[in-house]
Amino acid sequence: MKKRLTISAMSKMKAEGKPISVLTAYDYPSAKLAEEAGIDVILVGDSLGNVVLGYDTTIPVTIDDMVYHSRAVARGAENTFIVADLPFMTYGVTIEHTLTNAARLMQQGHVQAVKLEGGAGIKEHVRALVQAGIPVMGHIGLTPQAVHQLSGYKVQGKLEDDARRLVEDALALQEAGAFAIVLELVTEQLASFISDQLTIPTIGIGAGRGCNGQVLVYHDVLQYSSPNVPKKFVKTYADIGTTIRDAIAQYVDEVKSGAFPDDSHVFQAEAGSIDSLYGSRQSSKSDSGVKE
Repeated sequence: MKKRLTISAMSKMKAEGKPISVLTAYDYPSAKLAEEAGIDVILVGDSLGNVVLGYDTTIPVTIDDMVYHSRAVARGAENTFIVADLPFMTYGVTIEHTLTNAARLMQQGHVQAVKLEGGAGIKEHVRALVQAGIPVMGHIGLTPQAVHQLSGYKVQGKLEDDARRLVEDALALQEAGAFAIVLELVTEQLASFISDQLTIPTIGIGAGRGCNGQVLVYHDVLQYSSPNVPKKFVKTYADIGTTIRDAIAQYVDEVKSGAFPDDSHVFQAEAGSIDSLYGSRQSSKSDSGVKE
């Protein structure tokens, strides 16, 4: 049986140069498949707002959404380390507010850690969570909850000032007690530099080859949706969307043509049982004076 990865084991993997595999999952079957495939860490990302709930951004996702999906994932991956996102405006307001929402994810969502977007500006919230016994994964670079402030989904760290700020953010999160940091849409050179500066693992998504691990979205890995705009940093390993769509289309055609169900999909009554039932019905009608 697979043994759940620990925070100390992840730290050791970084020290030994062993990459950490991370995948998003949002429900029981996807989590179960990910665990069976040997994934190290599952992230219940607020990206479920885009790929599962149909929102344009992650901003509408609520803490109730995250608890619901986290609980389903936890049932499917009982032996995998699970991290869940704290969604928009559920942290960073007051420390009490942050602790209350994180506690819900831990107690009701049954996850092992929470993830927060932001750097030095939320370090005291990270520190409070860690002191309360809640493991924290940081997230800097492109932070989708701040997509409007960032003016869209753009690569981060190209300019010197921006790069310096991201380094400071990473160090601040580490100092506050984060056990790992996601680097999203950061230049490969900067992500490598940050990874070298930190003692905790970095997990890249669109951040190149210098990170200590990689994370991708379940639906992107499997193309489990209608075709969308390709992302440069995503590699699709299977086109499940086309397979599913073609299968459903075939089902529709067979229902319309009468090809489904056929003899192999129906159940037959015992010989004479329907005739007997019909006869009983006839007798009952005759007795009551009812005529056909």
